[in-house]
Amino acid sequence: MTRRSCAIPAVGIIAALLLVAGIGLFLSHAFRTLMQERLKKEIVLVEGSRVFESWKKPPPPVYMEFFFFNFTNMDMFFQGAKPEVQQVGPYTYREYRYKDNVSMVENGSKVVAYNTKSFVFVREKSVGDPTVDIITTVNIPAWAVMTKVKGSFWRANMVSIWMSSLGSGLFTTRTVDELLWGYVDPLLTRVATTQKDVETIFGLIRLTFWTSNQSNSINGSDGSAFHPLLKKDERIYIFTPDLCRSIYMEFEKDVEVKGIPAYRFTPPRSVLASKEENPANEGFCVSPQECLGTGLLKVSPCRRGAPVVASFPHFHLGDSKYVDAVEGMSPQWEDHQTFLDLNPTTGVIVRANKRAQINILISRIVGFPKTKGFNETVFPIMFLNESVVIDDASAAKVQKLLLIVNLVSNFPLIIVGLGALMLAIFIVLLIRARKQQTSTEEETSYTPASDKEKEDPQNGTYIALTAKEDPQA
Repeated sequence: MTRRSCAIPAVGIIAALLLVAGIGLFLSHAFRTLMQERLKKEIVLVEGSRVFESWKKPPPPVYMEFFFFNFTNMDMFFQGAKPEVQQVGPYTYREYRYKDNVSMVENGSKVVAYNTKSFVFVREKSVGDPTVDIITTVNIPAWAVMTKVKGSFWRANMVSIWMSSLGSGLFTTRTVDELLWGYVDPLLTRVATTQKDVETIFGLIRLTFWTSNQSNSINGSDGSAFHPLLKKDERIYIFTPDLCRSIYMEFEKDVEVKGIPAYRFTPPRSVLASKEENPANEGFCVSPQECLGTGLLKVSPCRRGAPVVASFPHFHLGDSKYVDAVEGMSPQWEDHQTFLDLNPTTGVIVRANKRAQINILISRIVGFPKTKGFNETVFPIMFLNESVVIDDASAAKVQKLLLIVNLVSNFPLIIVGLGALMLAIFIVLLIRARKQQTSTEEETSYTPASDKEKEDPQNGTYIALTAKEDPQA
């Protein structure tokens, strides 16, 4: 047997082994399961894991944009007209965040850290100078104090007298910088003389709360890291300080960011739905009498009793009555939607926009004559947009990791592919061997040299033969 004839069955055997092994591994999901377990270990928040340092000091730049609603028709409003506001912004700040005092507790099953943030103003991404630009808006400290003394005739009258003597009105005009980072409020300073726990400085950034176990629980992530191997049909939970509660997000659509595939998760309408639409939200009502409609959440318990109402920008996903009550509201899905774009394999955030709006609930308060003509109105103050997009260096690392994951996970398919290639080679070799065998048989055939039979005196009659000529020669 020649070497070539031995090679053909060897190729066939190798092809069969590769196909059987590849199909078996593919059906058993052995490599995929192995890769997933390895990935879970790499993504977990423990010292030395791939994501731990990125979690402590996120490399992608985070920007915080503030948009204010400037009150433009105060005189008409006091006469009964609905308020008119004009959006002013953005005032953009680069947000630097890092985890401080990081420690592992409960045998390494949990991590504890302080989330520290600092902000640096970015002029080129802003519409103006926050130390110069002024905004007319609701006087939040005044409404907070008025709400606090509501129901007490004597205390309400005393606060009303203080407000008149201090020139503290229901609305105020301040610079953007003062509204954000704080100013000494004269009314709070006066109240602090009788109540030592009152802070005299007010700023929007400075701003057991709920009434059910579900409401009090801090579910899910802090929004900076998520578990790997995400599925489209799951809900992801994050704790949102701006709303003083955990919210859930659901899959919306597939997206791609810098070549990285991602799932977009967004909060559905049911997150801030009224208790009639979503009974599970009843626990987030401060009291049964203080439940608001869809799209709003009263957060006064975690805002020092101030009548603060949280919503999405321009009352996005809220009842139309709140939009119609204020001139200047125009909710847009693309501009006011909160979303997270997560790579489903690693759980890494590749892009995110967190948007929330701060409003004040104003209404008539007994003891304060200037409010007698007010109807209950959710008055928009400002909204913020916290955004991040994965940086190029981090994107390259994620792409490299995804390539490794895909190669290892699809290794059985690679084996099947090699088996199919070997099978094709085996078939080609068989065909060539068959052709060569046929050619050899043709080369050893003969044709008569003459049509005439000849007599041999010793051997009898015979016919002379010659080798068959190749017609292509």
